[in-house]
Amino acid sequence: MEIWTKSGLTTFYIMVVMELKSRRVETAGITTNPNTLWVTQVARDLTGSDGFLENATHLILDRDTCFQPLRSFLEEQTSIEPMLLPPKSPNMNAYLERFMRSLKSECLNKMIFFGQHSLERTLREYVAHYHAERNHQGLENQLIEPGEEVGRVVGTIECRERLGGLLKYYYRDAA
Repeated sequence: MEIWTKSGLTTFYIMVVMELKSRRVETAGITTNPNTLWVTQVARDLTGSDGFLENATHLILDRDTCFQPLRSFLEEQTSIEPMLLPPKSPNMNAYLERFMRSLKSECLNKMIFFGQHSLERTLREYVAHYHAERNHQGLENQLIEPGEEVGRVVGTIECRERLGGLLKYYYRDAA
């Protein structure tokens, strides 16, 4: 992701993890330099107590060399088994690829970012929208984390907007 910073246009890398069963996602980290120290710290955060991968048994990874420290950390420090995808096989990780395509087309490609903070805020808002306000065909058009307003048949129709109206969610307000 290209972002304007004080030093000019800078490339930021976003690491995202997904639980396949529920389709829940978490932004694991954002950096301009995905080096060994950063990847190892992300692995510690994900696998620690209350980490996103705390109860995971497997983690599907592509063969990018920047994930080598993550694979090493998982093999040496946890019981999570890293599962490597075959080379040049993006369809083998279709759920996460679809999430990234949605993130880019529905949100990131429609904005200009100034600094890492604006990217972090946008990702938080999109993930909240993705979990609580966006239907998922793979989950029979259900929401991942439905709110109490879901399923109401009476009441006025309201609209909740995120990111200045870029993301919208319509629901029935309590009568």
